[in-house]
Amino acid sequence: MVQRKGGFRRKTRNKLQKPIRNKGKLSHRSFLQKLEVGDKVQLTAEPAYQNGMYFPRYHGMVGVVKCKQGDCYNVSIKDHNKEKVLIVHPVHLKKV
Repeated sequence: MVQRKGGFRRKTRNKLQKPIRNKGKLSHRSFLQKLEVGDKVQLTAEPAYQNGMYFPRYHGMVGVVKCKQGDCYNVSIKDHNKEKVLIVHPVHLKKV
């Protein structure tokens, strides 16, 4: 078998870039934000912090918080007709 080329962040040069004005340190507010069950959130990756990042295919999607799991949240999104649950760190979530 042929080995698969590339890894988790393959072909994400522009997708996972920050705007030039937002580069620098991470904000503590996004790190410590508290979300409630049922909140609508948008998946926006924080490229400087890779832990708890979702697969880049789901970038920009809107989902609903199902529960908290450790430091992360279970977010339910709809991928075409299938409902999927992602485990995402709050740094990568933006409340809608």
